[in-house]
Amino acid sequence: MEITPLLWGITIAVIVGLLAFDYFFHVRKAHLPTIREAAVWSAIYVGLALLFGLMFFAVGDTAHAVEYYAGYITEKALSVDNLFVFLVIMASFKVPREFQQKVLLFGITFALISRTVFILLGAAIIEAWSDVFYLFGIALLLIAGQQLRGELTGDKEGKDEADNVMVRLARRFLPASEHYDGDKLFTRENGKRLLTPMLLVMVAIGATDILFAFDSIPAIFGLTQEPYIVFTATAFSLMGLRQLYFLIDGLLDRLVYLSYGLSAILGFIGVKLILHALHENNLPFINEGENVAVVEIPTNLSLLVIVIILAITVAVSLLSPKGKALRALQNAERYAYRYSKLAEDTGVSDSDRVQAEQFMDDWTRKAEAVAPKYRDELLEHKDKYSDIIRTAHETRLASARAAGREAGESEKIVKQRGPTV
Repeated sequence: MEITPLLWGITIAVIVGLLAFDYFFHVRKAHLPTIREAAVWSAIYVGLALLFGLMFFAVGDTAHAVEYYAGYITEKALSVDNLFVFLVIMASFKVPREFQQKVLLFGITFALISRTVFILLGAAIIEAWSDVFYLFGIALLLIAGQQLRGELTGDKEGKDEADNVMVRLARRFLPASEHYDGDKLFTRENGKRLLTPMLLVMVAIGATDILFAFDSIPAIFGLTQEPYIVFTATAFSLMGLRQLYFLIDGLLDRLVYLSYGLSAILGFIGVKLILHALHENNLPFINEGENVAVVEIPTNLSLLVIVIILAITVAVSLLSPKGKALRALQNAERYAYRYSKLAEDTGVSDSDRVQAEQFMDDWTRKAEAVAPKYRDELLEHKDKYSDIIRTAHETRLASARAAGREAGESEKIVKQRGPTV
């Protein structure tokens, strides 16, 4: 398939149009998207990405189709991992839930712009010096090793520290109000025009996006050297990421071994890059500047390996004792909080209330049965979880007493300090 300037122009226009649609029709009015809304739009964006790849198959360009899908899946996985860091930054700025959509969309837009610049630079460097693949490969191996080391030793401060630096710099050089004014970027206090925390968090996320490009761009150049494929795979992997976050909210945290999977993928692509560099070698101190007879890893095999690694990572995360423990702790808080809100609604039927109580009781028992080693590792704010669950059971006990019903289970919990979670 011939990559023409017209094709480039049409593709860029479509991407810009999709972003504009999101800005004007989804985040213009701050709101918390429903599961249905997030599911529908996630399906639409994923569907568009998959259909785009079929375009290459339609014209008989199987090689570019496989490269596109391999790049798309890899970039999508890395983008989901980046969401964790976005959440750290938003938590630092205490971004209200209904405003998180706009922050995420800004982060996606900035990521698309910054990575486009890196893609153009990368393509120019490869054109001028093909041995740059040695550097790309070594960089990915180092990143994979550092990420794996952080998981094995429990020392994850490297990535978090970078986020904290961005947050501190934003606060230091951009003095702003301590309070949000809706989703506005500027506000007035005592007659003085100030930046709002909304703008600060966008600056912090934008700066952090630049760091992500250092593993993202070399990784996809390890799968294809066609700039158009690199750009489209990256762009479509970012589109719909905002909706995906709200769709799998809570599931993100349960992917407890995602970092291991991403380390394996980055390491695999790093090896692939180095093998490619050896095969196209021009460095005089390696094999006297001649190509080295090594076996290169074909892209279709790379796609298969990446899919298998991600599938194993997700399955192990969700089925492992650690993943199940986190699910119990999260659901104990979630259903306790939902019951508290339900109890305030006088229009709720008795059957709905009884069902909510049952869910709350079941997950509270499961949370209390979680092994202490997982509880200590997974819960950063133990008192918060205890207070939320305790408050819900106190609400239930008060309601039961008022109705003259027996409430033995809740009374036991309330008599204690609260659930051990």
